[in-house]
Amino acid sequence: MRLLEWQGREIFQRAGIPVPPGELATSPEEAQAVAARLGGPVVLKAQVPVGGRGKAGGIKLAATPAQAREIAKDLLGTKLKGVPVEVLLVVKATEIRSEHYLGITIDRSPRQPVLIYSPSGGVDIEEVAKIHPAKVAKVAIPPLEGLYPFRLRRLFSIAPAELRRELSRMAVKLYSVFQKYECSLVEINPVAETEAGLLALDAKVIIDDDHRPGDQFAGLSEAAEDPLEAEAKAAGLSFVRLAGDIGIIGNGAGLVMATLDLVTLAGGRPANFLDIGGGARAERVQKAVELVARSAQAKVLLVNVFGGITRCDEVARGIVEATGVLEIPVVVRLTGTNEREGKEILARAGLVPVDTMEEGAARAVALAKGGT
Repeated sequence: MRLLEWQGREIFQRAGIPVPPGELATSPEEAQAVAARLGGPVVLKAQVPVGGRGKAGGIKLAATPAQAREIAKDLLGTKLKGVPVEVLLVVKATEIRSEHYLGITIDRSPRQPVLIYSPSGGVDIEEVAKIHPAKVAKVAIPPLEGLYPFRLRRLFSIAPAELRRELSRMAVKLYSVFQKYECSLVEINPVAETEAGLLALDAKVIIDDDHRPGDQFAGLSEAAEDPLEAEAKAAGLSFVRLAGDIGIIGNGAGLVMATLDLVTLAGGRPANFLDIGGGARAERVQKAVELVARSAQAKVLLVNVFGGITRCDEVARGIVEATGVLEIPVVVRLTGTNEREGKEILARAGLVPVDTMEEGAARAVALAKGGT
C-alpha cells in the first residue's frame, strides 16, 4: 500500500520529523487561498502515487498566490503518467543549503531492514549509487538489536560533520515510522538543510499489504492505489508501475523479474512489472498490452514468454489484437508450447520475434534510446 505524499507527511509529523508548512487544494481557488495564507513563494505538488513527478511536470514553483492559481488550473484534471491529478499539496518554498537522501527498506538477502544515506539527495538514489557509489552509505538493522548509535555513526560518516547529530535524530524517528507502520519502504528525498535545520521535503511511505491490524492504519487502506494497478488486479494481472521507459510483460513473477534485471543490465529502465500469470489466453494478453499502452510512459514494449501452461499462440494472438492501441515498437521473445504457431501469427502481423531474452533486452533498450 503506497501512500500519497500528504499522508506520509502527516505520519512524519506525528513522529516528530519536521516538514515545511503546507495544505491540500482541490481547486485553483483553494490553491490561491493556501498560497496567500502561507505567504511568499510556494511549491505545488501533484498528489499521485507515481515516481518522477518533478520530471513529469507535476511539481511547480509559484512566486505569488495568483501564479499558484494558474498553475493549479493547469495541473488539476490532467493526467501525470496516466494517473489523474485531483489533489495538490501546496507547501511553503524553502531556501535550501544542501540536499540529502535518507531511507529505509528491506534487504531481501539477509531478511532485515537497511538504512540508506547519501549526501547527494534530490535525485534517484539508484543513479547516485551507479555514478558515485562512494556517496551512498548503508547499514543493516538487525530486528532483534535495533538502531544502536554505533550504526548511525557508521552510516553518517560520509555526512557533513555539523549535520551528523541532527541526521541521526531524524533517522531514529524514521525507523520508528518504519516499525510502527510495518513498512517495506520509507524515504525522504530530499532531506533539506535549511537555516532552521533539517526538513523532510518529500515523504514516501509504502506499507506492507500483509501488515497486522492496528489503529494506526485507519483511513489508509487503498488511499493511493494507482488506477491502472487497481484495474490490473481486477483483471487478474500483477501490474506495478515503475519509473522507466521500457514496458515489460512476462508470464511468472520470476521471469518478469529476470527480464527487468536484463533490461537494467543492458542500460535501460523498466517502465513496469506486468505478470500475465500461467495459462493466460489471448484476451488477458491483450488487456496486459493495453495497460502498458495506457500508462503513457513506455517508449517500447518487451514481451518475454516461456510457454509451459501458457501457449505461445495465445500470447501472439493477444499481442496482435492489441497492436491497434500501440504507438510504440514491440519486441517479442516466445519459446515453449506452440512456439512455431505463435511465431507464425507474429510474422503475419509483421512482428519478428527475437531468439533470446538477452537479445530482446538489448533490442528494447536500443529502441528506447532512439536506435533500431
